[in-house]
Amino acid sequence: MPQTVLIVDDDPHIREVIRFALENSGFETCTAENGLAALTRIHQQPPALIILDIGMPEMDGLAVCLEVRKFSEVPILFLTARDDEIDRIIGLELGGDDYVTKPFSPRELVARVKAILKRSTSVQPQAKVFQHGALQLDANRHFCRFQAHDIALTASEFSLLAALLQNPDQVLSRSQLTDLVYGNNIHVSSRTIDSHLRNIRAKLAAAGCKTAIVSVHGVGLRMGDCAIV
Repeated sequence: MPQTVLIVDDDPHIREVIRFALENSGFETCTAENGLAALTRIHQQPPALIILDIGMPEMDGLAVCLEVRKFSEVPILFLTARDDEIDRIIGLELGGDDYVTKPFSPRELVARVKAILKRSTSVQPQAKVFQHGALQLDANRHFCRFQAHDIALTASEFSLLAALLQNPDQVLSRSQLTDLVYGNNIHVSSRTIDSHLRNIRAKLAAAGCKTAIVSVHGVGLRMGDCAIV
């Protein structure tokens, strides 16, 4: 079954360019011209992924993302203006999975959509339950728990944590993490990885796991102590 992508942008030309590129690549699409219309459509028919423009009038993409994350972990790919770095960082910290800057290449956008969906929907036969201290991650069920606390993670956050948990004593550089999570054919800035890592740390800390990911200065990151408290 083709996966449905919701395109949210107040510019009809951009909506049409994205729709054409995605449908040529085998996706189904639906569109919304503003944030309120997007939320209504998401509730009525949840998509596999949302392409969300940040710079919309009235209810911008950041506000939409904040609302969506109250009830869904559906992957979100932001569209941003080239000079809006602060908005991009905030968008990732609110739970966005990735971003593409305007003007964008439709081919790159489709590649990022495919990469995000591959991370969020693939089930690998060798995938298993990773256990590190009191932290548990089930890669097949997209399930994360620390002690009795269930932790909701976006697709990108889940993939990053899984990459670290597969080799909990190994220090991984940011470039290694990027390749493991995104593949080596897509450029992802270190700011994107850092934003996802901050989100993971904050969510784990809220559940009582305050030292889950340790930074090794000048080298990279590894799993820390996830002992029962």
